[in-house]
Amino acid sequence: MFKRLKEDIETVFERDPAARSILEVLLCYPGLHAVWFHRIAHWFWTHNLKLIARVISHFSRWLTGIEIHPGAKIGRRFFIDHGMGVVIGETTEIGNDVTLYHQVTLGGTSTKKGKRHPTIGNNVVIGAGAKVLGPVKIGDNCKIGANSVVIKDVPPNSTVVGIPGKVVRREGIKPTKVDLEHGKLPDPIMESLKQMLDIIHDLELEVKTLKKEIREKEER
Repeated sequence: MFKRLKEDIETVFERDPAARSILEVLLCYPGLHAVWFHRIAHWFWTHNLKLIARVISHFSRWLTGIEIHPGAKIGRRFFIDHGMGVVIGETTEIGNDVTLYHQVTLGGTSTKKGKRHPTIGNNVVIGAGAKVLGPVKIGDNCKIGANSVVIKDVPPNSTVVGIPGKVVRREGIKPTKVDLEHGKLPDPIMESLKQMLDIIHDLELEVKTLKKEIREKEER
């Protein structure tokens, strides 16, 4: 137990250059507090004491501004920097050495029971405000850019940015056009514009036909 606590504190020093002392880390890092509360809540959850687990999780959310469902599975050396507004859903699975920044959401897109939240690999960094939604898988060593929205699986060693998230780098190399379309969603505005352009094109053809008929009548 004490070994894990020491490891958590060392993780803060490794990933946050603003950390100056152990006492400061113990008193002033809500991400660390949230992780510790989650471990307690998760123990109760796995021992079928779910109401107690939810109460502990709720208290942690009130204290830290970070909401971690007690059912979520979280690996070692997990670090939440700043943390306010972070939400981690019930069926989320997080590997080792993962870093989240504030306002990250690991959320669901379905109201059905079962796996509905993301699976995050090892050594993943998710930037501030990013949303990873649904039972998607984020491979090891990935970086998710700030404010990105990820709705599809991401292969290992990738960098993802944008809304919806697109792979802009994989294994240190810029991806192909197919990769750039990763996570592409229909754009309702563009679809409407295309329909309008099709209608305008049809009208132009009709006008040309009418003009031609009128000219032919005048020439007779």
